[in-house]
Amino acid sequence: MGAGLGWLAGAWIHPLLGIVLAVVAGLNGLVSGWRRIYPWRRAAGVVAFVVDSTWATLSVFVGLLAHVVAMVRRAEFLPEFSERHGHHVYRGGMVLKPGYALTVGNVISGAGPVENASRARLVHDHESVHVWQARLFGPLYLPLYGLWAGLAALVGIGVWVRRGRKEPMGKVVESCAYYMNPFEWWAYSRQQFWPPSGLAQGIGWKQPAVRSFAERRDADPSRRR
Repeated sequence: MGAGLGWLAGAWIHPLLGIVLAVVAGLNGLVSGWRRIYPWRRAAGVVAFVVDSTWATLSVFVGLLAHVVAMVRRAEFLPEFSERHGHHVYRGGMVLKPGYALTVGNVISGAGPVENASRARLVHDHESVHVWQARLFGPLYLPLYGLWAGLAALVGIGVWVRRGRKEPMGKVVESCAYYMNPFEWWAYSRQQFWPPSGLAQGIGWKQPAVRSFAERRDADPSRRR
């Protein structure tokens, strides 16, 4: 089914694109069906599958690469965080920085010690937001994320110089390029962790971008896990 959706999504633009999307969507369907990640009994699960097979296939393709890295590194797959949750979660796998999780497409890598409540909350309330950001923005998500990171890194260097070079340049650049990235601001706000501890002093958005999931669960007991 996923391959068919992918072909329909791409073939109206170009037959070759239809084939490419069919392959990506088909592979995602095979892996995700085997792992049973989509919650089919909920409308959100059906939407997630359809979008992953069409609009969001660029991010899903990168997610397939994350599966390969996880396999090579023998990363532990976490079914209790994945099955019917709409995404795949690995304890290790493809990460860019030790201690930080990385989400690409519908794959969350580097979840770490999820037995710890705060780490489990990171997966549920932060990384899952990135999964849905990729679905919402589709082929624009990764380019927009990368464009912000690149331009904001240059701005961060300028900020570091203007502030007299009194702080580590890396921390100022990371604050601008990573923490202030609107996609991260959104996710950290959902996690009820804004401002994050890694922000350089005096840098960053003043208020959370959105209401946290924790606040929503407290207001509506039916949302509690």
